[in-house]
Amino acid sequence: MSSTTAINRRDFLKLSTSAGIGLVLGFCLPTKKLYGIDSPEAVESFAPNVWLAIDRSGTVTITFSRCEMGQKIWTSLPMIVAEELEADWSKVRIKQGDFNRAAYGSQTTGGSASVRTSYNRLRRAGAVAREMLISAAAQTWKVPVNRCRAENGTVINLDTKQKLKYGELTELAAQQPIPDEVPLKDPKDFKIIGQSLKSLNADLRVNGKAVFGLDFKLPGLLTAVIARCPVIGGKVANFDDSITKTIPGVRHVVEVTNGVAVVADDTWTAIKGRKALKITWDEGPNANLSSEIISETLKNAVEKPGTVLRDDGNVEKAEKESRKKITADFEVPYLDHAPMEPMNCTAYVHENTCEIWAPTQRPSRAHRIGTQVTGLDAKNVIVHILPMGGAFGRRLQYDYVRDAVEVSNLIKAPVKVLRTRDEDIQHGTYRPATYHRVSGSLDKNGYPLSWNHRVSGPGPYPGLITGGADTLAYDIPNIHVDYVMSDISIPTGAWRSVANTQNAFVNECFIDELAVAAGKDPYLYRRKLLEIYPRMVKVLDLVAEKAHWGNQPKGHFQGIAIHPSFHSRAAIVVELNTDKRGGLNIHKVVCAIDCGLAINPDGVKAQLEGGIILALTAALYGAITLKNGRVQQSNFHNYKLLTMRETPLLETYIVDIDEPPTGVGEPPVPPTPPALANAIFAATGKRIRTLPVDIKKLRRYR
Repeated sequence: MSSTTAINRRDFLKLSTSAGIGLVLGFCLPTKKLYGIDSPEAVESFAPNVWLAIDRSGTVTITFSRCEMGQKIWTSLPMIVAEELEADWSKVRIKQGDFNRAAYGSQTTGGSASVRTSYNRLRRAGAVAREMLISAAAQTWKVPVNRCRAENGTVINLDTKQKLKYGELTELAAQQPIPDEVPLKDPKDFKIIGQSLKSLNADLRVNGKAVFGLDFKLPGLLTAVIARCPVIGGKVANFDDSITKTIPGVRHVVEVTNGVAVVADDTWTAIKGRKALKITWDEGPNANLSSEIISETLKNAVEKPGTVLRDDGNVEKAEKESRKKITADFEVPYLDHAPMEPMNCTAYVHENTCEIWAPTQRPSRAHRIGTQVTGLDAKNVIVHILPMGGAFGRRLQYDYVRDAVEVSNLIKAPVKVLRTRDEDIQHGTYRPATYHRVSGSLDKNGYPLSWNHRVSGPGPYPGLITGGADTLAYDIPNIHVDYVMSDISIPTGAWRSVANTQNAFVNECFIDELAVAAGKDPYLYRRKLLEIYPRMVKVLDLVAEKAHWGNQPKGHFQGIAIHPSFHSRAAIVVELNTDKRGGLNIHKVVCAIDCGLAINPDGVKAQLEGGIILALTAALYGAITLKNGRVQQSNFHNYKLLTMRETPLLETYIVDIDEPPTGVGEPPVPPTPPALANAIFAATGKRIRTLPVDIKKLRRYR
């Protein structure tokens, strides 16, 4: 984007209406330290829009409308504003905004969308403030605006070299009209964007001052836990709380949608009271449901035609004309999110008001639950967004918010409802299990003539099983993709990278099979089929170069995979090494990504590393299994995480490209498991078509 890029006043006002942008001479009010951040005392400030305010000390407070869960957008989004504002980064502070659709538009944090969907809007917000400050300085000096320049929190008179700090200009800046045009900086002039800056909230996390949902307190706050039916979909038939009510500190026992809540003065008393409950459960239709039944249901489903997602060319004709056809079945299990901070929410229904304090990725849903449960007008439901100790998609759901609002609505007191680790794992919303049948036919040169992929999974949301199946990027003339939904009543939800994680595993393992069947190098085979997508080729070349593809030492074996998702392209090479007995270890993982402009490269690399570790955890250990309708896993002893000792060397590389920023948090996840599976094949000759894989039981074959 050139330095002459501009937006006229009418377009800016139209663009910013939904974001609540308007000129304000307001106050920067102190918060209640909900986020571990002390706001300045109330002082007059220049607040030209909802995103930023500058007080007389020159402190820039940037309001954060999205949700921080460890992905560092509390730093990258302010960087965008600060860049166009020409702010002094040392004086930038952050403030979490409450849910306010009219002011901020969508506040959902998911789909790796925070930066890519906010980039232009936040740039313009910063540029508007910058131009109004420049106008104020020009008016002060009685010089033309074009004889002034903003730089590092000051406006400079180009003729006299005089400087005025932003703090000195706030009152006069607030009186300036919104400019008709707002020039945006040429990216070559960026000073903040593209730098690896220290996270604005890092100190708070390290010193323990950050207030997560589990830490949040209110005067008179009670704590509740819920006894939930061990069978998924079951409900309370009847219960006896006579013993529970005799326990000192237990205040209430109430039935809610998800079970029976015990409300007490503290966590341990609530848990003790829950143990004393005597409950008869109606186990419902899932009482005999098992993983074996689910697997058989999904396997049977791929025997019949499904709903068509993509139909290019004529697959049936191509298969008849081809010299070779290969077919394979793949299966992946349910996965839980298992973030470090279990689900929790605080609510207070009082005086015709419902206040919710939630670590949530989707505050709009929390708000909707508040109105539905209480019957209050939307304006009387207030949602405060808290930082999250991880989410991976779990906090897009609202079941835990409903728990808190229902309990508070019944007892008319502030209450925090929390889950223990075992109930968090056993009562989650899981990544769906899916079953896949895929076939491919080859031409005389060994390249694919056709590709046929059918996926089956549990309902009711097709997007949770289909994403990434129909967006196969390879240049194949005949492609057919369809899906079959099965009625399996296990709660499902978005897991980091959603259905891309299942379908990339299938696509990238199977394209590897085709390459080997054709007698071709898996990297070069992919490269040939991706020539129509230069950005994909660039990522693939970079990861192959950095991983020294094909030049590994004796006893080392590599697997490669690439997948586009969330407007980005990520490629992975997994390198295995072997011990003296032929056992396999994951030695190194190399990742390359094209995510457009990297706002904060350090933040990008952190997301890549975290995504790779999560994906390896899932590939090696991840599986939610059921028996008699009950989830068998309950904690990290049987729902394992990758340990630090097991974590391989990680190398991450960002393609240097002059394009707008795209997604980062999810793209490294999909290609990691297939790269691992392909490396295992290189080492053992064994194709991995089901996950998780116990790598410790495998041995090299050559």
